[in-house]
Amino acid sequence: MTTEAEKKSSGAADALKARASQAYSRQTREMQEEKWIIDHLPLVRHIVNKLTSQLMCKVELDDLISAGTLGLVKAARAYDQSMEAEFKTYAYIRVSGAVIDEIRRRSFVPSAVHNQIQNIQWVYRKFAAENGRPPGDEELAEAVGVPLDQLYKTFEAARRQHFLSIHGMSDEQAVLGPLAPLDEGVNPADQVEQSEMLERLTSAIQELPERDRVILLLYYERDLTMKETAKVLGVTESRVSQLHAAAIFKLSMKLKGTE
Repeated sequence: MTTEAEKKSSGAADALKARASQAYSRQTREMQEEKWIIDHLPLVRHIVNKLTSQLMCKVELDDLISAGTLGLVKAARAYDQSMEAEFKTYAYIRVSGAVIDEIRRRSFVPSAVHNQIQNIQWVYRKFAAENGRPPGDEELAEAVGVPLDQLYKTFEAARRQHFLSIHGMSDEQAVLGPLAPLDEGVNPADQVEQSEMLERLTSAIQELPERDRVILLLYYERDLTMKETAKVLGVTESRVSQLHAAAIFKLSMKLKGTE
């Protein structure tokens, strides 16, 4: 028969084992988090370089890298290994969000640019309605009454505006957000909505001219930077930036039901 003293001694031993197990689990988790952070530090710089290639304003890269690194640390601490998404996918979304939040604090779209974009959108719709097809870049520039280079500059400003809206930074509808990896951490309803939007995007991209399709797929699906995309296509980085901005503009118009 077990005495009261033996019961107390057994209970104390069990409690000690539980505390030791918890301490070991915490230590193991901390080691895993440290490994995730160290292994994915290059991902932070990649995301910063990719996002800043779309910006028209100067932003200190060190500030963005610091923000992204903090996002990576938070991702490592919050990541649940029971989630279906691997850590790299989870971290990509969290780091991108942290960098974008920092960019949002430092950038804005001038109202004059917004007005120019609205005018180009109106001309684009008018041309498509009258001709039964969307205008080419040269045709659109002529219809708007600006040189082609100026049109591309405005497209780049438009891309910046859409870039902000992609991540919920403005009231405009997100255009390319669903091209990011699906976040398995969100609820099923949101996953379904994101999957449906991805299908729409895929269909819309397939309807674009071949040059635009290639640029978008290299940049988003292959995850290349502007510089890397330029090397693949054998053109300058500035030229790729122009064509990429124009492709996004046309894609956004298609998704808004202009065509």
